[in-house]
Amino acid sequence: MTGRPAVAVVDGFGSAARLAKAFDAAGHDCVRVQSTVDIPGHYRSELDLGLYVDNLVHTGDVEATAALLAAYRPVAVIAGAEQGVELADALCESAGLPGNGTALSHARRAKDVQTRTVAAAGLPTARQLTVTDAGRLAEWHARLGGRVVVKPTRSARNDGVSVCDSPGESVAAYERVRRAVNDFGLRNEAVVAQEYLTGTEFVVNTVSRDGRHRVTDTWRYHKIDVNGVRDRINGIVSLPPPDPRWSRLRDYAFAVLDALGIAHGPAHLEIILTSDGPGLVEVGARLCGSDVARYAVLVTGESQIDRTVQAYTDPAAFLADVDAPYRRDAHAAMAFLASPVEGRLTSYPLLGQVERLDSYQGMTPRVTPGQWLRRTVDDSTEPLTVGLAHAEAATVEKDFQTVCYLDGYGFYEVETPEHG
Repeated sequence: MTGRPAVAVVDGFGSAARLAKAFDAAGHDCVRVQSTVDIPGHYRSELDLGLYVDNLVHTGDVEATAALLAAYRPVAVIAGAEQGVELADALCESAGLPGNGTALSHARRAKDVQTRTVAAAGLPTARQLTVTDAGRLAEWHARLGGRVVVKPTRSARNDGVSVCDSPGESVAAYERVRRAVNDFGLRNEAVVAQEYLTGTEFVVNTVSRDGRHRVTDTWRYHKIDVNGVRDRINGIVSLPPPDPRWSRLRDYAFAVLDALGIAHGPAHLEIILTSDGPGLVEVGARLCGSDVARYAVLVTGESQIDRTVQAYTDPAAFLADVDAPYRRDAHAAMAFLASPVEGRLTSYPLLGQVERLDSYQGMTPRVTPGQWLRRTVDDSTEPLTVGLAHAEAATVEKDFQTVCYLDGYGFYEVETPEHG
C-alpha cells in the first residue's frame, strides 16, 4: 500500500484500463476487482496489471470481497466493463460509498428488465417480448409485423444480436442465442425480442454525480449490411451541440438515467431517433468502449475518463460546471473496418492512403500481419479501427467516406490455405 487514496475498478479491462492511468495522475491508487474467477476470453490478453496495485478475485461472496477491498480504504468503486456493473453496485452499497445502489442493478444489466423499467417511467421504448419458447416468439413477431431484434438479455457489444425479418428468422436467432456461451464465458440465461426501431441511432456518453448528469460526448452511428450481417456499425461521427437533435437526445438520456437510478459514474446510452422521437436501444452503466474517449477529447476537450475521475475525486468541481458547454468545438469520427476475406493477413496494402488523409489521427489494429484474419461479422472479428479528427466537419465526413470506400477486398492481402 502506498498511503494514497484508492479507487476500485470492477473488471477494469479494455477501455477501462485508461481509468487506472487517469486516477494515478490524480493521486489515487487503483485496485482491479475481477467479478469472475475466469477472465472472459476476449480479455485474457490483459493479464498485466499495469498501474493497478492489486487484483482481487470475487468468488461469489460480496461481503468477503468487500472485506478484502476494505484494506485499501477505497473512496470509490466503479464498473469498468459491462459484466462488473452489479458487483460494483453491491460493493458500493456494502462499503457505504457513493453509488447507484442495488435496487435497480438488475434493470441496469438485463436488457428486457431495463426496457420495462424505462417504459414504466413513462418514456418511449421499443415493444418487446422476453422469450420463453419458440412458438410464442413466432406468434408475437407475426402479430407485431416488420423487423425484430433478437438478443441475449445480458449481451455486451453486439454479441448474439440478430436483426430478423420473419418469425422464422427470429426463432432461428432465438435457438442460436439460448444455447450459446456469451463473450463473458457464461451461457446466455435469457433472450429478448424487441421491435426494430426505424431511424438514426446515436450514442450519448454521460457521467453523473449525486443525480446530476453531464454529457461528455455524442456520436451518430453509421451502419451497413455486410457479410450477411444487417446493420453492422461501421463507424461513428461526432454530433455537435448546435445540431437540433443533440438537446433532444440529452433530455431523453437524462430521463433514462433517472429511471434506472444511475446517479453516479459513467453511462453509455444507445438511442434511436425515430419519426416519433427518441427510443432506447440499451444502456450500459459503465464507460463507452472502443477507445472513444481518446477522440472525445479531440472533439470536446473532455471525455468520460477525466470527468469520471473528477466526479469521484473532486465532486464540487464536477458539479460546478456540470451544465456548462464543452470547452472545444471540433469534429471526429471512428471507422470500424470489415474484412470480406479470410486467411493469414500479409498486409493492409491501402493503409498508406488512409494515413495521408487530412483528419487522420491514428489506428488500432486488432489483426496484424502474420495473424489470422476472419470475415467480419461482429465486434470480435473487426480487424482495424481508424480515428479521424479535424476542426472542419466537412473534412472529417469526406475522410470517413474515403475510408469506407477503401475498405473492402483490395484493403486486405491474405494467404489462404492450399487445398489439394
